[in-house]
Amino acid sequence: MSKFFVYCLYSDLHDRLYIGQTNNIEKRFKQHSDGKVLSTKKFLPYRIIYFEEVPDRASAFRREKELKVSSRRKFLRKLINHDIIEPGNN
Repeated sequence: MSKFFVYCLYSDLHDRLYIGQTNNIEKRFKQHSDGKVLSTKKFLPYRIIYFEEVPDRASAFRREKELKVSSRRKFLRKLINHDIIEPGNN
């Protein structure tokens, strides 16, 4: 069984978040960095600000959707701003 990752990229230059999922995070980040992903290529460069491993693709899709909800985006914004995040307050 292969593992999957949910990740968040951030473009400092454009103040833009991108949330996605993949089974190969290194390869996928290279695709983003090389401008091969339509939805991110206009906003380069990106950096990975968050990622987590999940057991399967269905879990990855669920978690990706959850992170895209506005309350979870606040959590990701805290990561960008280097704010301290206390457990349970994300």
